[in-house]
Amino acid sequence: MAVALSATAIVILALLWEVSLPRLERWLDTRRARRELLPGEHFFDPGRERRAEQRARELLQSCVNDEEWAMYRDLGFIRVWGAGADGPEPRVDTGGAPYAYLIYPHKPIVCYLPQTGALLNEYCVEFPDETRPFGSARLPSSDDVLAKWMALTGDEQRLVGTANMHLPGRQIDPKQVRRDLWRLGEWERQRAARERRQPGPGGAIPAP
Repeated sequence: MAVALSATAIVILALLWEVSLPRLERWLDTRRARRELLPGEHFFDPGRERRAEQRARELLQSCVNDEEWAMYRDLGFIRVWGAGADGPEPRVDTGGAPYAYLIYPHKPIVCYLPQTGALLNEYCVEFPDETRPFGSARLPSSDDVLAKWMALTGDEQRLVGTANMHLPGRQIDPKQVRRDLWRLGEWERQRAARERRQPGPGGAIPAP
């Protein structure tokens, strides 16, 4: 009885192998064809995103000013001043106060009033990376920040006119933004204090 069952099992396995073999061969042929179509350097590389981000940081540093780069390096975001009277009209009355933006990687741009810390709007914009064959379609974080920075400084009205505008809190927690504004204020005070302690043209340290 056991011998008969074993023989039956062997026959079944042989039949299954014969049925699945053509499918397996087609899968291997398809995989082999894809490898031939793609250059070798396009194979997935775990370090690709890290190298892409390093190149993006170098490009960002070469485009923004020293203060903006230091801000991004230390805090993880960049502040961009609004265009004033020539810029877009916020949804709330600003009382004539200037406004500014916080640019985060892969998050909406936040518009706020520096004098009061009041949050005005969120502007959601995306810049997909359509050149990468593997991984996420998103740009490296620093490239995303640079794209938003260029759009804001180059044509602010166009950016805010085409972006999806929402009230504060739609995608970014207002508490986080307020913490970041506090961090920015502390960062600016420390930076100003360091600059005051630097020697002057004659080697003298300015008085506090």
